[in-house]
Amino acid sequence: MSAIRFNALQETLNRVPLSIKETNRRSELFAQNVFNKRSMLQYMTKESYTSVMNAINYGSKIDRKIADQIAVSMKDWALSKGATHYTHWFQPLTGATAEKHDAFFEIAEDGSAFEHFDGGQLVQQEPDASSFPNGGIRNTFEARGYTAWDPTSPAFIYGTTLCIPTVFVAYTGEALDNKTPLLRALQAIDDAATDVCKYFDKNVNKVNATLGWEQEYFLIDKALAASRPDIMITGRTLLGHSSAKGQQLDDHYFGSIPTRIMNFMRDLERESMLLGIPVKTRHNEVAPNQFELAPIFEEANLSVDHNTLLMDVMEKVSQRHHFKVLFHEKPFAGINGSGKHNNWSLSTNTGVNLLSPGKTPMKNLQFLTFFVNTIKAVHDYEELIRASIASASNDHRLGANEAPPAIISVFIGSQLSQVLDELENVTKGKLSPKEKTDLKLNIVGKIPEILLDNTDRNRTSPFAFTGNKFELRAVGSWSNCAGPMTILNTIIAKQLKDFKKEVDALIETKNLKKDEAVFNVLREYIKASKKIRFEGDGYGEAWEKEAVKRGLSNNKTTPEALKAKVTEKTITLFEEMKVMNKVEVEARHEIELEEYAKRIQIESRVLGDISRNHVIPTAIQYQNTLIENVKGLKEIFSKDFEKFAKEQIDLIKRISNHIAEINSKIEEMTNERKKANKLAGQKHADAYCSKVVPFFENIRYHVDKLELLVDDNLWPLTKYRELLFTK
Repeated sequence: MSAIRFNALQETLNRVPLSIKETNRRSELFAQNVFNKRSMLQYMTKESYTSVMNAINYGSKIDRKIADQIAVSMKDWALSKGATHYTHWFQPLTGATAEKHDAFFEIAEDGSAFEHFDGGQLVQQEPDASSFPNGGIRNTFEARGYTAWDPTSPAFIYGTTLCIPTVFVAYTGEALDNKTPLLRALQAIDDAATDVCKYFDKNVNKVNATLGWEQEYFLIDKALAASRPDIMITGRTLLGHSSAKGQQLDDHYFGSIPTRIMNFMRDLERESMLLGIPVKTRHNEVAPNQFELAPIFEEANLSVDHNTLLMDVMEKVSQRHHFKVLFHEKPFAGINGSGKHNNWSLSTNTGVNLLSPGKTPMKNLQFLTFFVNTIKAVHDYEELIRASIASASNDHRLGANEAPPAIISVFIGSQLSQVLDELENVTKGKLSPKEKTDLKLNIVGKIPEILLDNTDRNRTSPFAFTGNKFELRAVGSWSNCAGPMTILNTIIAKQLKDFKKEVDALIETKNLKKDEAVFNVLREYIKASKKIRFEGDGYGEAWEKEAVKRGLSNNKTTPEALKAKVTEKTITLFEEMKVMNKVEVEARHEIELEEYAKRIQIESRVLGDISRNHVIPTAIQYQNTLIENVKGLKEIFSKDFEKFAKEQIDLIKRISNHIAEINSKIEEMTNERKKANKLAGQKHADAYCSKVVPFFENIRYHVDKLELLVDDNLWPLTKYRELLFTK
């Protein structure tokens, strides 16, 4: 074992596990560091509190005078919690979060010091818009951009800093972040869904999209991770032969959580509770050293904020416990990757989950309306859904080891499939009295009998109905949920808007009753969207062939998938729903293509560096040892030399062959990278995808073979068996 690997393992083995005791109930800790309604009522005037609530519930503007009052209240609360600084906390198009801390500290004219925070500092700040990804919206000489307070997501204290969730927009008004389009999409679905709800309940005046994410991740010992340049720079292992034991025994999933991991989880949960992140579930995942945590469902905007915040918190807490947390979708070859399943639903201000079957035919007609419209929306925009989860890292995961394939389909289970099949076969046109009765009693009336978990789960389905929600399983663990949630809510808002137009037209022009009109439109949607429904094995080759027959896309790579984001159909959708304009859509497309190419470029350079500067010198060193051994054998066994040195000579040849192949392929890969760097936009990303990426597996093959041949004492890289099975 090399000195680097030995020292890293020794540091791990000598470490005394931290002991974390849970001394508080979760309910006592929850949201202590959040400026929520409880804190606002304690620190704000009635006028200020009402103004904030109106901004949250109705989108009304907050007067500057009131903003000053709110800022003072927020500052007083933050100071009482030990805060010394404040920051506008936002989500630029890097996929991460951003923050710039300013102290409350000010100096008066007489030289005395005091704490100050006013409405202007609360409502707006001005970060450099050209220094963040902007897709050409801002040039270096046009740097002005603004962060603006988002009252719908409460401020919180992390460490000694008051963090104020904000949107980030350019001087010209275009969104430069992930939050702004999401907020617009949530407004669009609120408007569209509320209008449809009034067919069934006039008391509904607001509909919230809800989200419950499931965050999967790996924990690797910090010292061992630091010995792997590929993990530290790219978030995954570019090289490494699989361990003899992986996940094949199925002994890790839901297994007993190791003590050191449990200490990390307890610490993480405590931090999360203080920040109002309602984490509830923790468990071992399928792969070794892979884990998952999941929260209680929340309104989608807050849930997205909490997930991005949680990932930051996980990084910090893992450092305290001498771990490296890996969010990459496929950090290790040959075992499961990590997803971030997005469980999505709609709920009304009256407390009804619109995707939960009801106890009466009327409630079930409402359920069917939102259920079928969701399926129709996914059918019409399946390529856009695929684009929403596209990334260089997620490309490694899709279609492998329980992750859904790149073909988008909807799984609803056998019972609901039967219900839709029966509705599809209802006579076209005006319903007869008998058909009305049959529908209500025989079809719609059956739905209350369907239990929450009425059907088996399909882990290969990208978009599955799970009893009272849809689960978008294809989202990658590294992703910001805002992207897929913006697209999902936008397409369903568009679909519900179109649905209402069609129903209203039938009521007005055909004199149909409301129920009849709804049934007629739903029936046509069921027929039109039938090809998106699939109940079988998404991994099977037969499904790929069947999907082609059905006309479904199978965009396996990110550059191919992202094309759907800038089609005329997509731009029209976003503009009609007032979620993004053409400039914002095209800018995001440019940023995502550039990010893809840069990530592949970085991985390619790291792969070449490790192979040539770590692997090949080690292989040559071992080869020289073998050569000396062969020379010694020749001196001893001059006559029977070939008999006794045959294995060593063969090993020397094999090592030479692998070294030659590695050098040759790295040279070719470097040349292709240079060619790709001369291109731009789609061609740039396409070149990296089709010309550079194919070398990765070829180079890896020869390096991994060398790992099996070279003396373990010399091998410079920490191996899979050490990374995955050291607690």
